[in-house]
Formats: sequence, C-alpha cells, structure tokens
Amino acid sequence: MLVDSHCHLNYKGLAEQQDEVLERARARGVTAMLNIATRESEWNEVLAAAETNPDVWASVGIHPHDADQHPDVDTAKLVERAAHPRVIGIGETGLDYYYDKSDRRRQQDSFRRHIHASQQTGLPIIVHTREAEADTLALLGEEMGKATYPGVIHCFTASDDFARKALDLGLYISISGIVTFRNAADLQATAKWLPQDRLLIETDSPFLAPVPHRGKTGEPAFVADTLAFLAELRGEDREALAEATSVNFYRLFNKAQP
Repeated sequence: MLVDSHCHLNYKGLAEQQDEVLERARARGVTAMLNIATRESEWNEVLAAAETNPDVWASVGIHPHDADQHPDVDTAKLVERAAHPRVIGIGETGLDYYYDKSDRRRQQDSFRRHIHASQQTGLPIIVHTREAEADTLALLGEEMGKATYPGVIHCFTASDDFARKALDLGLYISISGIVTFRNAADLQATAKWLPQDRLLIETDSPFLAPVPHRGKTGEPAFVADTLAFLAELRGEDREALAEATSVNFYRLFNKAQP
C-alpha cells in the first residue's frame, strides 16, 4: 500500500496521458493520490480527476507564486469549495521568498486565509516554504496559538531546526524524490530521524523525478522509488514504511477513505 501525498495530475506532462499515468501508479502499488491545486482556474480540473477516479483526492488552494493574481480568494471561498466530498486538504499555500513571484505581504495574507480555512473546516493545510523559514514558522505558530489546525510541510527541504519546530506544532513532514539526489546530504540526515508516525511521501510530479528517473517527467508511480530509498536510508523494512506512511496519510487527511 503506497500513497502519493502530493502530485499535480493536471499539469503538462501528466494531463495529456492521465489515464496511463494512473494505471502505471496502480501497477506499482499506489492506492491513493492527492491531486493538488495551485490556482483557482485549475480547481475544476483537479476536482474532475478526483470525481472520476476513486483513488484520487483533491485539494483547493493558491500557491504563493500566484498570490498576487488571487486577491479575491478569501477564506470563505476556500471553505465553500472545500465542502466538496472529494476535497480533503487546503493548499498548496505558504511562502516562497526564493522566486518572489508574488509580493511577500500578499503571500503572507494568502497563507493566513488558507490557515483560517483549515481552522474552520478541520482539513489539513498543505504548506510550501522556500527561503522563508522564519516567517513561515512565525505565521504557523501565531495562528496555531489562536486555534489549532492540522497540516503538512510538503516537499520538505528546510533545515533540521525547522523540521523539529514544525513537528512541535503538530505538523507532518512530507519527503519527495529530492531525498534521492546526490547533493541532498542535509535532507537525508533529517529524513533519517523524522518520526515514522509523522512522515509522508510524495512525488510533487511532474517535477522532481527521483533517482533512477532523474531528467524524466515525474509521475505518481515514482513514489515507490522514493519509498525504497527512504527505507534503506532509515534502515527500515520497505513494506512496513509503506504501510506506516499510508496510515499517516489517512490519519492526517481523515476526510479520505482508504
């Protein structure tokens, strides 16, 4: 039993062959995929894949890159769309100061609106953070102090200290194919000690194809390769880790049914 906790089935490279992509994932033991939204214009597409495939779930959200273009996506709109029975998460959202494609204050405002939607619905928030550790933690902590909410740091590449503080807030950590890269020593060191009961695995496909698929279009089937690498890295049984991370997924995204 494998779960890809974060993929973009509607993105170029996967959308054109979505049925084949899903079949290849199923053939490698992937039993569930969370299809992630990043802008309002794709919400219907993301939902359509979840409505027609019982092993695909959906999120609704605005990526920090697109915060400038979505000033009207407020908490109420997120909450309304999250009522759909196939929507199990809020995001992806967060802060990206590496590319700075949107104004930082607008990123923060959008992030906060998503957290409020998570607080109101109980659905987990899916957090993107890059070169923004201090502000991400500050905002997460401030809002957690007002009302608790579940969540996951997706495609984790932050510092060891950030991981510990995110775990202290009750969040989960999701590891992508980046962990298999030769230059990912720091991430590998963190991935070794992350508590098994707070760990998820993802592809972030069509991006970040893991070894041995580097240079190819990523797809959900490749979550099996990341799992195999992670199990060896942590000295754990592959099947046991697959089961644990799947159980974690359904514990966190508890609106989904296995």
